Amino acid sequence: MAPNYALKNLILQWCENNNFELPKKHVPASSDPETSSEHQEKVSSLVKDLSSSQLEVQRRAVKKIRMLSKENPENRILIANNGGIPPIVQLLSYPDSKILEHAVTALLNLSIDENNKSLITKGGAVPAIIGVLNSGTTEARENSAAALFSLSMLDENKVTIGLSDGIPPLVDLLQNGTVRGKKDAATALFNLSLNHSNKGRAIDAGIVTPLLHLVNDRNLGMVDEALSIFLLLASHPEGRNEIGQLSFIETLVELMKDGTPKNKECATSVLLELGSTNSSFMLAALQFGVYENLVEISKSGTNRAQRKANSLLQLMSKAEHI
Repeated sequence: MAPNYALKNLILQWCENNNFELPKKHVPASSDPETSSEHQEKVSSLVKDLSSSQLEVQRRAVKKIRMLSKENPENRILIANNGGIPPIVQLLSYPDSKILEHAVTALLNLSIDENNKSLITKGGAVPAIIGVLNSGTTEARENSAAALFSLSMLDENKVTIGLSDGIPPLVDLLQNGTVRGKKDAATALFNLSLNHSNKGRAIDAGIVTPLLHLVNDRNLGMVDEALSIFLLLASHPEGRNEIGQLSFIETLVELMKDGTPKNKECATSVLLELGSTNSSFMLAALQFGVYENLVEISKSGTNRAQRKANSLLQLMSKAEHI
């Protein structure tokens, strides 16, 4: 089992936005104001230590802040209010691999808070996080991808990340990372590709090859993630040219025949997006035997799959009469 930190942070973010409280680990708590005051002083002291002239003190402080920022929403606000974000961003330029790992993960945890997202970006963190994504340890790279995903929940950050060359190293992680790295990269790339300009950047960065690998290797369990990104790319002219190969159309038809219900839904959606603008894609799919699959999906697929399948059947019917 590979933990997916981007997904975990998305869940935490949803809980925070919807005032939903996850069951907490039992920690003996005290409502004593003195204890609360002590905690504030502790956080303030840790933030000061981030700028210490001693490397070991900085390393210990950023590790502790990483842990505190993971624990609860109050700590994320407290660390930010004590001015913790700028010195953490500063640490991202250090040549110490452990400090980099702790710093980027602390920013990932802090970014769950909506207000912190813009504070982190305004602090110049995006290029620094991308730097870690390019050359950090395996864990640091994975957590950098998850951090970029979290920050990209804000539309303006999608643009900032795209313009800061954040997409090529995410594509590299998608191709060469661990299973967890691939998942975090895919989640980030999906979110970034909601921005039209970023679709072109992702295609130029060579995203199609690793996505095809994810679709063809069902053992990785990332077929739906890959198809979801393909669906976004298919709305871009350059994307349609790149992915509209006969072998890919054949793969879509195969998934519509023997994939999971979600695979069938995603594959049908991608084919509909491709076929809506270019009837040659539909004709190719017909040659691969898609018609019977579509009829089956229109009867027994998920609700969304049924709608997409019926739309495709209507398109094919019109194409035959042209």
